[in-house]
Amino acid sequence: MFVAHIPDGRARRLVVRATETGTPLLAVGVLLAGHFGAIPPYAAVALAVGMAAALAAARLIRLALRLHGGSTGFGPCRGAGFLGFGLVASALSSFALFLAPAESRSTVALGGLLLALACYLLGMMLLPGAAGTVPVRLRRAFDGLSLGISLAFSAWVIPPDGGLPPLAMGAAFSAVVGLPIIIITTLRAYQHRRSAALCGTGAGLAVFGHSLIAVLIDYGAPALALPLVAVSLVAGPTLIAAGARRAGPVAEQTAVPTEPQTNLTAYPLLTIPALLATLSALWHLIVVGSFDHTSILLGLAVIPTLVVREVLVMLDIRRYAKRLADQEAHFRSLVSGANDLTMIVGEDLIIRWQSPAAARLFGLSDADVLGRAFPNLMHPDDAADVTRVLTDMLAGREVPTGSPQLVTARLRDGYGAWRDTESTVSDQRAVPEVAALVVHVRDVSERQRLERRLNELAFTDELTGLANRRELMRTIVTQRSVKGHTGALLVIDLHGMSGINDVHGRQMGDAVLAEAGRRLRSGAGTDDLVARLGGDEFAVVTVDRPVLAYAMGTRLLTALVEPYQMPGAVLHLGASIGLADLCGEDGVDDVLRRADLARLRARQLGRNRVEWYDDEMEKQFTRRLDLERELPGAVQRGELDLVYQPVLDLDDEQPVGTEALLRWRNPALGTVLPAELLPVAEDLMLVEELGRWVLETACRQMATWSHRPRRLWMSVNISARELASPDFIRRVSTALAEHRVEPDRLVLEISEPRGGADVPAVVTQLAGLRALGVRTALDDFGSGQASLAQLRRLPVDFLKVDRTLVTEGGTRGGEARPFIDVLVNLGRRFGLEIIAEGLESPGQVDQARRAGCKLGQGYALSRPAPAERVEAYLEEFPSPSR
Repeated sequence: MFVAHIPDGRARRLVVRATETGTPLLAVGVLLAGHFGAIPPYAAVALAVGMAAALAAARLIRLALRLHGGSTGFGPCRGAGFLGFGLVASALSSFALFLAPAESRSTVALGGLLLALACYLLGMMLLPGAAGTVPVRLRRAFDGLSLGISLAFSAWVIPPDGGLPPLAMGAAFSAVVGLPIIIITTLRAYQHRRSAALCGTGAGLAVFGHSLIAVLIDYGAPALALPLVAVSLVAGPTLIAAGARRAGPVAEQTAVPTEPQTNLTAYPLLTIPALLATLSALWHLIVVGSFDHTSILLGLAVIPTLVVREVLVMLDIRRYAKRLADQEAHFRSLVSGANDLTMIVGEDLIIRWQSPAAARLFGLSDADVLGRAFPNLMHPDDAADVTRVLTDMLAGREVPTGSPQLVTARLRDGYGAWRDTESTVSDQRAVPEVAALVVHVRDVSERQRLERRLNELAFTDELTGLANRRELMRTIVTQRSVKGHTGALLVIDLHGMSGINDVHGRQMGDAVLAEAGRRLRSGAGTDDLVARLGGDEFAVVTVDRPVLAYAMGTRLLTALVEPYQMPGAVLHLGASIGLADLCGEDGVDDVLRRADLARLRARQLGRNRVEWYDDEMEKQFTRRLDLERELPGAVQRGELDLVYQPVLDLDDEQPVGTEALLRWRNPALGTVLPAELLPVAEDLMLVEELGRWVLETACRQMATWSHRPRRLWMSVNISARELASPDFIRRVSTALAEHRVEPDRLVLEISEPRGGADVPAVVTQLAGLRALGVRTALDDFGSGQASLAQLRRLPVDFLKVDRTLVTEGGTRGGEARPFIDVLVNLGRRFGLEIIAEGLESPGQVDQARRAGCKLGQGYALSRPAPAERVEAYLEEFPSPSR
């Protein structure tokens, strides 16, 4: 059992190529066999022409189907179809000659010629690329018709000896009329589509073979001569098949003639038939001497065909002229309605032409522009750059090949105003119709204005008109990029804006900010940049060195804290200013961060001051951030602890009480003292939470020590915020009751009231504690601003004297001892116990004792220690009962 092997694509192509090459050769072999008598001549012609026509027809059918599949109609495939019909007509005619009787073969040959000629003519006219439109096809037909009539006239006036038989004459006339049409169509299609040219050559050979066979049969030529003539009938289909094989994709046909269809003007085509008719007529006059009626009619028939042909040419010219006029009108409308002004500038930079849009866009007339140098239209400051760009382009220097050059300059319009423009220059000197530079000028004034406005919005604060943060950062970068630069950055924070907004409204607050910006701008230097960072924060970048910048910061601070005279109110603001040097290799963000750290430091130190950044401030800030991160949750994590420092009677140095001191023992930060801990707790709103824990722990410890024979009191520090809490007294009462501690054993220490404190509220709370039985103490007396009148109003039991009033090296130098004597006497008069705190040497203890202080506290007497060590310390003293 055999299985057929299906060849692959390459094998198929080889088989097709062998078939298309071998079939014509086989057909020629059959014709040679017929010529030498091996095969009957008419049978050989029928077989050979049939094979060649069948092969070409199959190729044309595939071409027609492909053309039809790639288009939306039957137009492109009609030419291939009619050529196929012509091949079929050739094959049928050959078979008809073989089958027809001898007396009818001349008529059959002439009929086959006419049928094949009609199909070939239609096929050639309809082939894509040969003649695209009906007018062109008519012109091709009349071109060939005039040439054919001239040949017919020549054949008539120069007949062979004995003349031509009627059927032979008809065949000859048909050939001389049809062949020129095919030849002209083929010549015109040759430069456009080689495949159409091959088809035209094949069709011409087929028509020539048909006509020659018809003439030979009508003349009674030997039958053995027909196979040799039939070679053209084999060659014709073979060339048509080759043309079909080379045919490619076909574009959609348009009604507008293309360039190949307009080649070969009328004059050479007119010359050929006229020259043939003239020469033939001269020969006939010389030889014969007169013309018969048929000769005259044929000669006159040349003239109408030429006239019709010229009429068709004239119509084409009119169509072309209308088309050019439409294109020119379209071009003018595009140029006139464009938003660009187009100018043609010669090599001498003189303007030769400008588009009609000049009057609409720039108010420029031709009289204002033509004949002037293009740079003379530009602003004097820009003319040199424009001239340089144009001359470089003309000289071919520094201009990328084929890319337009952009020129930015100001152009004076017809009204005398300067317009911002952008011009693209294109070198069109290689185009003969232009031979100059083409400049397209566009008005960009509005765009430039919008860009400037957007730049202002992007880099300007809308409320104050100052620079914003982005402009500040850009200025710092620019200033730091200058070699050997100096300068400083001041960051300013205004205090009190929230109160103004709450009381007087946002509009008043905006007015105050605008006035503050004006004061900053007036106090800064002309080369300095004043910016608003946002909210109530401002900044100044100065070119001065840091020392001068510090002096300027002081001046700005003085200006900012002056009263603000606003409609209906006089307002006051505070300010904190931080200063940082611009020098260094770090980034702009780091400079701003350093200045901001200095500002925060100024705020922490009491505001209304200027602080200069240093490295220690960086460490403090980092420490502060760590504290703020770790403090929340310290109570829950059990990181808080209390140490106790005994308070002794200075006469016998016996302990009478203790002070509970807070310690925060953090694994990462170590032991944090109250001086560092409490400001952070104030900012984080954790003071009450810490105070509640301290009170509970102190009361629990007092309950533990209540069984001891020595009855000690314990003092606990509270903040002004805790004291002002409405439920503070209740919390104290609850803690005492829960741990069963006598109220008089608890002493609550408060700091000396600062300026702005609500003294009546403090007095009320202290009175409530006294009514509860709890004693109170005024801590650090002498460090604040409390007056004697306030001291007399405060219902306190103890007065703890600040260490600066006790030590030898106090702020008052040699007057420290007499002043402590006055305080002791004053306390006794007010009924207060005086506690001298901060005693760190035996000399300070003796000084406090001599001044009359009954109680003392300090490192010289006893250091703070945990409860266990304090208990051991108390064991060293005999109990009062012993």
